[in-house]
Amino acid sequence: MNRWKSAFLLVLIISALAPASAPLSRKSPEYTIFEPAGKTMLLSNFKGKVVVLEFFFVASQHCVRVAETLNRLQTELGPRGFQSIGVAFDPPNSPNAGPQFVTYLVNNLKLTYPVGYSTKQDVDTYLGRTGNEILNIPQIVVIDRTGVIRATSGAKPGDPKLEDEASLRALLDPLLKENPSSGGAARPDASAPAKKSR
Repeated sequence: MNRWKSAFLLVLIISALAPASAPLSRKSPEYTIFEPAGKTMLLSNFKGKVVVLEFFFVASQHCVRVAETLNRLQTELGPRGFQSIGVAFDPPNSPNAGPQFVTYLVNNLKLTYPVGYSTKQDVDTYLGRTGNEILNIPQIVVIDRTGVIRATSGAKPGDPKLEDEASLRALLDPLLKENPSSGGAARPDASAPAKKSR
């Protein structure tokens, strides 16, 4: 019986010492993204839209595939209030991603949504990461129309399925129907046929 008590106590101590990750369903902090042309854009400029923010490495093929998915979603769902945003940042111990690589990626993939760059430190701060957590890329953050983070892919308790197009679509559809002025109630579906009045 003492072994069970010791094991339980050990689990409690380890969980208390584990770094706390940023909670889901929290207000998105402000974030500044540097555009290749030298301008800056603020994440808050997109409030009122459902935003999928991808933090990625330019040289990662997996990140590129997710960027291509976000490009398709932007084309299809943009008119419904969806907004993709890409943020390149530097892998640890590597040279800067910088604007020239972002411009190359945007032109090469023909991305139709805003893509900029940031520092790893700024990305970690936004995600609420500590320096000793494993960095999974890409990091996907889904933000609703009111500016609340509703899902993430990388951090605990993140959902890596957000990198899958079908899973991402399943999450986005109800978010796009929410009406921010009515506390998250569904918006009327603009694609539904209008009811005839009698």
